[in-house]
Amino acid sequence: MLWNYWLTAVLELRPACSRTRTFFWMPLTLAGLCCRADNAGVTSFVRALDFSGKAYHRFLHFFHSAGLNLETLTACWLRLCLRLFRPFEVNSRLVFLADGIKAPKEGRKMPGVKLLHQQWAGNTKPTYIMGHSMQAISMLVQCAAGQVAAVPLVSRIHEGLVFSNRDAGTLLDKLVALLLTLVGMCQRQVLLIADAYYASAKIILPLLAGGHQLLARAKGCVVAYWPAPAPVSRGKGRPKLYGHKVRLKDAAKEEHAFIEAPSPVYGENHVQVRYRVRNLIWRPVGHLVRFVIVHHPHRGTIFLLCTDLTLEPMEILQLYGFRFKIEIGFKQAVHVLGLMPIISGSPT
Repeated sequence: MLWNYWLTAVLELRPACSRTRTFFWMPLTLAGLCCRADNAGVTSFVRALDFSGKAYHRFLHFFHSAGLNLETLTACWLRLCLRLFRPFEVNSRLVFLADGIKAPKEGRKMPGVKLLHQQWAGNTKPTYIMGHSMQAISMLVQCAAGQVAAVPLVSRIHEGLVFSNRDAGTLLDKLVALLLTLVGMCQRQVLLIADAYYASAKIILPLLAGGHQLLARAKGCVVAYWPAPAPVSRGKGRPKLYGHKVRLKDAAKEEHAFIEAPSPVYGENHVQVRYRVRNLIWRPVGHLVRFVIVHHPHRGTIFLLCTDLTLEPMEILQLYGFRFKIEIGFKQAVHVLGLMPIISGSPT
């Protein structure tokens, strides 16, 4: 019965294949991915399905087949996820999670492999590695009991692949373009949750232009401004746009302005946090942004940034706690499913 449900879901991906033969190899590839006992790449598919050695090259040809349209496959998978799962919504918005991952590779002549820098606080990882740099977007879903999980939607290699020497797009530009492509497929407004790297005007301005919102962690060195007070009488020159300057680090030191409340983050019981909220103008975007400063007893001081001014401070903290669900998806992809060798086998 489980395999019947599985096959019904796989049949929804049929429009992505322009050839019937290409689609026949898709269920075999997915079945090998689900049943294999090791992560030895395509070879494990052959062993799990008890195929002969000739099937090895057939699987490789499937990943590079011109009969498989990647954009159509992404659209089919997104529509399937919206039907199979219960999306987590905030103010009638879908909640998407975004993050990047770097997968080390030994073959330096593989497509997309380049020298990558790793920012890591500890000394267990090397500072520079040769590998693939990917950005991924997941959708936050919930079950009837209330548990929340992240369902992967799309992942792309955004470094090391140059299709035009006139392309000057950064990683932020490529991620927001990928996100807007997904949004166009589902025709829904979204709330994007990301880490401090994505708290940039290159992400916020395109999202706000499309009616979407961003929730991210802000850096402690952020400087914002109060809205300029309305002048009593109009004088000469341009009216003021910004009021008094506010440094978040200085605002975090004013202990008397904080409010104590139970932590809304999942898995934290009997934990009290202190928070402070301010709606300030952030100069890079020129809009009012809600900043939430949180004093956590175990994690220290956390600065959060949200473009949706209707969200409550504790709701913002709870939503940002869900961001780590995408990290769990990365660990499952690497250690359980062994997907990184498959993703890196093709430029897409």
